[in-house]
Amino acid sequence: MTFNISDFQKRFKKRAEAVKNRSMPPVGGDERLAFIKQAEEDYQDYMIISESEFEIDDAYIVFKYKLDS
Repeated sequence: MTFNISDFQKRFKKRAEAVKNRSMPPVGGDERLAFIKQAEEDYQDYMIISESEFEIDDAYIVFKYKLDS
């Protein structure tokens, strides 16, 4: 199997959109707030990977994301 960075980033973009569009489960109070917080963090993490630049350095993938994006 070969690693395709473009496909990898596309999968993260799809995951970000899935998190953004996921329906809210029937929970209330603290559980609801924890669910919302986790969804926001998931979305942010997936978008950072999907929108980052990358380079291969000594057999490592290095992702670069401009913090003021």
